[in-house]
Amino acid sequence: MSFKGAKLLLFLGPRLLVILRDQKADIPFPGYWDFPGGGREGDETAQACALRETREEVGLIVPKAAIHYSRRYPRPDGATWFFAAEISARSVDDIRFGDEGQRWDLMNPDEYAAHPLGIPRFKVRLQDYLQSCRGGPSD
Repeated sequence: MSFKGAKLLLFLGPRLLVILRDQKADIPFPGYWDFPGGGREGDETAQACALRETREEVGLIVPKAAIHYSRRYPRPDGATWFFAAEISARSVDDIRFGDEGQRWDLMNPDEYAAHPLGIPRFKVRLQDYLQSCRGGPSD
């Protein structure tokens, strides 16, 4: 199935790894907090795309087995995938920041959802993930 790119909600223990996007006028959401991920290369799968981008952007090799959530989001310009994975909080010591973005940080999911510089559609995707973990909306 065709897709444009993939993102990874990467939890190091209870906190999400986020990347502050570059401050460039020619990219979407300059200076906003993003998740690891990016555009598809060649004929790679969505999962391979998210894992490759994570390795390139923050130096972490996330095992496929750590991925416990996936969802495809159709968009007019091409579908995107969102994955979620959890690795040890100690993996923070293995982060090697790449050449995209200004810096990385760790945030609680609720902190990202409320942050004025969280990418709006990614806040929605994070909420979709959190609802799936909680079993849907409560009555």
